[in-house]
Amino acid sequence: MHNRIKTQLARGESSIGTWQMIGHPVVSEILAQAGFDWVVLDIEHGVFDWPTALGHVQAIQGHGCPVLFRLPISAPEQFKWALDTGAEGVIVPMIRTVEDAQRAIGYAKYPPEGERGISIGRAHAYGAAFDDYVATANAETLVALQIEHIDAVRNIEGICALPGLDVVFVGPYDLSGTMGLMGQVTHPEVEAAMAHVVRVAQQAGIVPGLLIMNPKPSEIAQRVAEGFRFISIGLDTKMLLDAAREMAARR
Repeated sequence: MHNRIKTQLARGESSIGTWQMIGHPVVSEILAQAGFDWVVLDIEHGVFDWPTALGHVQAIQGHGCPVLFRLPISAPEQFKWALDTGAEGVIVPMIRTVEDAQRAIGYAKYPPEGERGISIGRAHAYGAAFDDYVATANAETLVALQIEHIDAVRNIEGICALPGLDVVFVGPYDLSGTMGLMGQVTHPEVEAAMAHVVRVAQQAGIVPGLLIMNPKPSEIAQRVAEGFRFISIGLDTKMLLDAAREMAARR
């Protein structure tokens, strides 16, 4: 297994992906062809289910684009279902404590580093590449933990000290809500919390990540300059709505 996203990040580059909520493989194919570095399939809030998830992975990877799952919860079966499809990694929601983070990392790793269940699936080429996959999966699987609660910000030093963690991914909308500032994602207090996450992550050698739902023309470059290197931009539902409204307004 070789993870292009991790190679990109290891070179010090920025990695820019997008977010899919609509559970149809045509949307997966369109996003995979758009030029993003990766596509996230959102199982937490999107219109997906596990029985159909494999088709989306095949559609995206079929165009040479890596795929990640945003899991609905941090539970061992969720990691197995996601990673056995051959996805390059997982984004784990609502991490609040060091213990939460440690469990999530362990669910993504085979023994002895973790407790991921061992089976034979698409990730292993249905057995043809089993030895190669299990030998490299712990190092190559991307693990991103969502920092979307103020408790996680308070515990960020301990979280970033854990081995096996690649990205701390700030979710500004949930974070603002847990700070009593619902939806005020650019409020100075929210920005200060995000900046603290970036500083601690950089000191620990962990990549800071961020969701930008509707980036302004200069916002991506600005966030990269602030230290965020793993950035998801846009949302398929929002992109469709914005484009449709703009088209309808031309009449």
